[in-house]
Amino acid sequence: MARWIIPPCSSCPQVWPLWARWCLPSPLTHPRPHRPGPWRMHKMSINLNRRGLLAGMGALGFAAAAPAIAAPRKPFFAKLNKPIGLQLYTLGDAATKDLDGTLAKLAAIGYREIELPGFYGMDPKALRAAADKAGLRYTSMHMTLPARVPPGSLTLMSSPQEIADALGTLGIHQAVLPMPLLPDNWTPPSNPADMRPALIAGVEAGGLDMWKRLGGVLNERAAALKPHGIDLGYHNHNMEFKPQGGTTGWEVLTKELDPKLVFLELDLGWTTAAGHDAATEIAKLKGRIRMVHLKDVKPTTKTNYTLQQDPTEVGSGKLDWHRILPACAASGVTNYFVEQEPPFASDRFTAVKKSFDFLSRFVA
Repeated sequence: MARWIIPPCSSCPQVWPLWARWCLPSPLTHPRPHRPGPWRMHKMSINLNRRGLLAGMGALGFAAAAPAIAAPRKPFFAKLNKPIGLQLYTLGDAATKDLDGTLAKLAAIGYREIELPGFYGMDPKALRAAADKAGLRYTSMHMTLPARVPPGSLTLMSSPQEIADALGTLGIHQAVLPMPLLPDNWTPPSNPADMRPALIAGVEAGGLDMWKRLGGVLNERAAALKPHGIDLGYHNHNMEFKPQGGTTGWEVLTKELDPKLVFLELDLGWTTAAGHDAATEIAKLKGRIRMVHLKDVKPTTKTNYTLQQDPTEVGSGKLDWHRILPACAASGVTNYFVEQEPPFASDRFTAVKKSFDFLSRFVA
């Protein structure tokens, strides 16, 4: 095999004694102990300086870009600067048994807004005091029509001033009708287990005319309440979406409602249970949906119009939150309330905490 014999540079006499030992082995394994002359040193210095400059510029560019690359995206609700609320109906009779304890637990989880399903048979002042104590605020209340509550109860058909006084004490300026009109002769069944079929029968008996009449009633009541500082909305289930004669009750109702008077509270879970895409529905009604119920359902939920769904915690079901929440923001939704239907796989407080944790960390 050929050997490389490379004599040392004449400008390096100190390496001559070593050359005899190092000249025979291949320079691939034993580099030549050789210092370049002045001109080569200068050239190498220029090259090294050029490389160093380019490397430095690259490093500076990367350092400038690094914050943008590495900066974590803010969670949806933090970016929106809106609190996550809860529809208190979700907790069943917990508020009736211990309102102070219930609200304290919700505050500890992180909830800040509450939508009330009713007065719980309490004086508005006592209800308000409990919220103040827990550091929570009520922002909405569901109110029904006379057919669903005992005589003498406060309903949406009560005098506007009476409604405004009660809600004003609670700090609430938004009332929501959570169920459609029912026949005048309809009465709640004595057995709670019979409520669902009784409601469905009542709604179906009214047909499409009922939805048109409901729109008129809501427009009239909203016009009466607005001068008293109360806005009125409507909350859907899945009965509204049942196809009838080429249309649906939902289409008839939303066409009849005056957008300047009546807002919508879209229940995302019930909308999905009716076989509709929630994000598409939000976009279709852009500007009219003020509130949403953040509700999830399992993939086993089959399309129906009879108040049936397989409920689960938000983030554990089939709803596409990556599409839905941005659609809500684009539509101008102002209030977001977690809600879950029974039955629960665990304790109700565990369920609402799981939903809150998912939403508070969610990045859209």
